[in-house]
Amino acid sequence: MIPVKKLTYALSIFCIAIIGCSGGSKLNGTTKGWKKLFNGKDVNDWFVKINHHETGVNFGNTFRVQDGIIQIRYDRYSDFNDQFGHLYYKTPYSHYHLKFEYRFVGKLQKGAPDYTLLNSGVMFHSQDPRTMLKDQDWPISVEMQLLGGLGDGKSRPTGNMCSPGTDVVYQGEVSRDHCISSSSKTYDGDQWVKGELIVLGNKLIKHIINGDTVLQYSKPTVGGGVANGYDPKYKKDGTPLSNGFIALQSEGQPVDFRNIEIKELPGNK
Repeated sequence: MIPVKKLTYALSIFCIAIIGCSGGSKLNGTTKGWKKLFNGKDVNDWFVKINHHETGVNFGNTFRVQDGIIQIRYDRYSDFNDQFGHLYYKTPYSHYHLKFEYRFVGKLQKGAPDYTLLNSGVMFHSQDPRTMLKDQDWPISVEMQLLGGLGDGKSRPTGNMCSPGTDVVYQGEVSRDHCISSSSKTYDGDQWVKGELIVLGNKLIKHIINGDTVLQYSKPTVGGGVANGYDPKYKKDGTPLSNGFIALQSEGQPVDFRNIEIKELPGNK
């Protein structure tokens, strides 16, 4: 007979293996173990932090809820003025499976950088937004970058990795690139796209788009550049990133998010 503790441990490892092999598709038909991060009504369980504003100030009502959707809008802005923003769920996570849907809508806000056209993202392993300074543009975090096709017939994959203030190991070595492209298809127009993240602390991270695993890497650590205006005490290069906050990004392109759910995996703290 197998001891109960050893059996429980074996089953936990087996569950992680199944998640990794299935790309998350086996879980889409069940709600067991899943928690809604967005209740479809409001963002009272989320923090706002927008560059040039203090934490908690939802400038221009950038993040709003309508018809069960988190909408990111700029109709109350004049010039964008590098007011990059993020909406953070209140609880940090370490080991989990995250699911969400997104779509791009509308036009790029006046003054937003060209590279933010049909561009958004989901940040994770992020620093606490309450530790960010008023004029900090991006949180020290890892990003699952979301891109839309430009309608020109050229490839523009989504589900990429970007690393503001961080480094990751990709294909056996620390990546020298700020962003790593995924193997995903290009998604044009305003169609809803399903994204998933499987995060196992500091060990393994998988990006999934519409059921297909499109990128994986490991060992995120504090390091690298791109993030600006941060408090130096929160950027100790070389520090492993094994947990942190999850956030939706605002970079000047109107975008919608819905059906945001999380399932904690063994090892979550």
